[in-house]
Amino acid sequence: MLTHLAAALGVLGLLTVMPGPDMAVVTRRALMAGPADALRTVGGIATGLLVWGALTAAGLAAVLAASPAAYLAVRLLGAGYLVFLGAQALWQNRHAAATDTATDRDTNTDTATRRPSVGNPWRTGLISNVLNPKIAVFYTGLLPTLAPPPLPTAWAMTLLVLLHAALTLVWLGAYVLLLSKAGPLLRTPRVHRALGRTTGVALVGFGLVVVATSH
Repeated sequence: MLTHLAAALGVLGLLTVMPGPDMAVVTRRALMAGPADALRTVGGIATGLLVWGALTAAGLAAVLAASPAAYLAVRLLGAGYLVFLGAQALWQNRHAAATDTATDRDTNTDTATRRPSVGNPWRTGLISNVLNPKIAVFYTGLLPTLAPPPLPTAWAMTLLVLLHAALTLVWLGAYVLLLSKAGPLLRTPRVHRALGRTTGVALVGFGLVVVATSH
């Protein structure tokens, strides 16, 4: 059992640390609203994994993974949401750049003190994860193969989902803390704007990739 569990942790760890929409959403939140909001976003993402786990246990995720129409609908919704977040980040970054140019002529106001309102962070993380159909495919296709044999299927799946959520909290939480440590550098207007543009483009790109890919 320990061997199977270690292998499952390895696969879940690789899935967790791979850069993707979740990291881009967290980066956007950290840049636009600070580390506290970014950590709440991480909490929403982890909650989204628990939601997918519950849907998998109820059999709904399998239906989604097996139904081209349902999968396409969720895929388009998820892609649209990512593109929306990316476009919003680019627009607000452009607005912040214009404000910085006008303000910095007379003051040394920190970019981070002029953070615009960007909605509820927990909800942002939750929606971005719940609208990720790839999680449904992973939970119904690969996750059952990682379940330790001695445990009943339901208990094994519950354990793996909880481990996945815990790994996500630890990894993205550490990432937010790293961004926070680099705060003085990230708060300089030039770096802040560059990262904002990069994150916005990444989110739009992830959305387009979701649209372009199939099962």
